[in-house]
Amino acid sequence: MRVRQLTAAAAALLLATGALAGCSGGPAPAHPPVPAPVPAPPTAVTGDVGPPDRAAVREGGTPRWALDAAPATLNVYQPAATADSALLAHALYPSLFRPDEHGRPVADPDYLESAECTPPGQQPQVVTYRLSPQAVWSDGTPLSAADFGAQRAALSGLDPAYAGNRPAGYDAIDSITQGAGPHEVKVTFRRPYAEWRALFGPLYPAAVTGSPAAFNRPLTDGPEPTAGPFRLSRYDPAGGRVSLVRSPNWWGDRPKADGIDFLVVPAEGRLDALDQDRLDIASLTAAVDRAGSTPAAPPTPSASASVSGSASVSGAGSGSPAGTASATPAAPPAAAPEAADRALRRAEALPGITVHRAAAAALTELTLNAARGPLTDPAVRLALARAVDRRRVAGAALTPLGLAAAPLGSHLFAGDQDGYRDNSAALGPADAGRLLDAAGWKRPAAGATRVRDGRELALALLVPAGSATARRTADALTADLADAGIALRTVAAPAEAFVRDHLATGDYDLALFSWPAGPHPAVEQRAVYAKPRPGADGALEAGSNYGRSGTEEIDRLFDRAAAELDPAAHLALLQEADTRIWQLGHSVPLYQRPDLVAVRSDVAGAGAWGFGRPRFQDVGFLAP
Repeated sequence: MRVRQLTAAAAALLLATGALAGCSGGPAPAHPPVPAPVPAPPTAVTGDVGPPDRAAVREGGTPRWALDAAPATLNVYQPAATADSALLAHALYPSLFRPDEHGRPVADPDYLESAECTPPGQQPQVVTYRLSPQAVWSDGTPLSAADFGAQRAALSGLDPAYAGNRPAGYDAIDSITQGAGPHEVKVTFRRPYAEWRALFGPLYPAAVTGSPAAFNRPLTDGPEPTAGPFRLSRYDPAGGRVSLVRSPNWWGDRPKADGIDFLVVPAEGRLDALDQDRLDIASLTAAVDRAGSTPAAPPTPSASASVSGSASVSGAGSGSPAGTASATPAAPPAAAPEAADRALRRAEALPGITVHRAAAAALTELTLNAARGPLTDPAVRLALARAVDRRRVAGAALTPLGLAAAPLGSHLFAGDQDGYRDNSAALGPADAGRLLDAAGWKRPAAGATRVRDGRELALALLVPAGSATARRTADALTADLADAGIALRTVAAPAEAFVRDHLATGDYDLALFSWPAGPHPAVEQRAVYAKPRPGADGALEAGSNYGRSGTEEIDRLFDRAAAELDPAAHLALLQEADTRIWQLGHSVPLYQRPDLVAVRSDVAGAGAWGFGRPRFQDVGFLAP
């Protein structure tokens, strides 16, 4: 499962996950002819982790790993869960599948010997899991069908007393039974569900999911059963420390480290902590991106906790005021980038530290608010999308961080993800100027801003305050749109207001933020592009679709993909959905979010994981 949250801290980094809300104010554009697409090879850096040569790693020691905050819960299905909750949960609890470096879910042999699904077209769909006979909870109880059944009951939405999120797929399950032996579990679905590999990851024991009272606890006080290479030994939020030690019941490769200390160190203090030898592993993305800015608020859960999030920025445009009370003027053009450059140079110069770089599993997009001003016209949205030079924008954002300028051509897949294809040709051959001329927006003079009915085509771009990457991206976008006769003004919003006051309310023209890219886009991305529906009061409810444009056709394509068990047909439906999203002018994919991680040079098994995630039993110190 991927918990899609857009937390305040994430928005502040431009790493936020957010969704467009609302619906198009005009009819959907006609579908232009689409050239035959050509599958693209991976274009971004696929992880940067020190080679996991276990023979070169000594036994013992306790690596120190930076957290943003001690999470309020270790149950990733609760609304209070954060990215730090998920990091710790993966060290403590089973996930039957884990993503490889290209986002493909592969069985984890420590927990799962095999998983077989009935062939496409055979009903009902039944998945047979054969669990590792060695896999046990820390109290000695084997993993079993009881754990699967309790988790399904907790997350299916059938009992509102469970105060958790409702991850997609659990409501599609009809029954869970023991198979031929105690280590075989049969899951029968009431309707076809293609993304079944996304379920039961992480898997919690029936002891903590079997009743609402048990499920609603935060799991931070230690006695509950776990089943990972480590167990929880200390949880001290006041002291800023969460400590794990080797689990004596672990059956897989013996963890190299005695334990791992997760220490709360805010982004602005991480370079000093590394320099003073108080950390061994630390994400530096925020420390570099927001160097010199006011410290961001600590991570807080988003209002929607299925692993997605929202963020919003208010801005001026199309006749609206220059900003709202919660928005602030953008920082001086050079201030944030220069501070970020200095912070990165300092990180690279720290003795005994290696800075790992990768493209994160997150898609940075320019979102267009189809419910506001000129952008209610689909022709204007398409023209704006055509005006953006995505390669130039990617270069402006990524090259200063030492990453390749790899533009994105898909709303649903990252460039290094299996299934990626550039579908941007769906925008059609017409250039932006011709489209705007046809829509009535004319240039009064060469180089001037376009005008229609005495009104300039001027828009505001909402960005996270203090972000150097956002500033560089905004500058490149401003230049691109100026070439097309669109005036762009950048408005920065603080992290705590970005989603709440802007994305969620629709108080913006254009917004810059990122969505997480997971292995299961048919269910993970659907809400981002779902057509807004009228609520009980008749007003449109945007949900996670902050762009506020959508069509019945796109919804059907996602639903068909989610139910299509044939892999080739499943992927074809997703590519068609992405093509229609391009033609709608919903948003413009720009690049994968950059990820920077500092690792002490004598630490193995850590770095910037990209689509992967840590194999905690391999993390340790290199032998002298």
